[in-house]
Amino acid sequence: MSYKEHAMREFKAAKWVSPDGSWGDEMQQLMCEEVLELLDVFSKHSHSGSSAPYAIDLFSKLAMFKPLVPLTGEDWEWTDVAEESGRTLYQNNRCSHVFKNDDGAWDIDGKVFWEWNSRPLEEDEEGYPGIRTYKSYYTCRESRVPVVFPYTPTTVYEYRYSDAEPPAPPQTEEGLL
Repeated sequence: MSYKEHAMREFKAAKWVSPDGSWGDEMQQLMCEEVLELLDVFSKHSHSGSSAPYAIDLFSKLAMFKPLVPLTGEDWEWTDVAEESGRTLYQNNRCSHVFKNDDGAWDIDGKVFWEWNSRPLEEDEEGYPGIRTYKSYYTCRESRVPVVFPYTPTTVYEYRYSDAEPPAPPQTEEGLL
């Protein structure tokens, strides 16, 4: 089975493509066609079982602008973003969520907080409205973690029941109450 055949079967399983091959959503079709192009290029390189995961991991990191090796903190890695404000502020050009000033360096995505949320769904076959429960992720000032070089960017996900408005439903880390 080819990558394309596998992808199309999965697109149908996701109900993005109908059994007759028509697409239900123009944007989803565009995204799927772009992925098929990437798979065409990937399949031309005849990767083995050991080289394929390596190539995929390498491509994934680079496509998401992630560094391949730890940040060093050397001068060439930084761009001055203070814009004549009289402050010192540098952004790492290898990892855009790492910053530094005269007081040190920090990662603004070092900690991502999450909580449970829900929203009503359309009525099911028996006429009962359903509820979709999902995790809602956010960052704030407490998301900053200090950085010591060499540094491999890492994000820790931490449950936090928010006191934001509108209030989230009562919950614990295990789910909604």
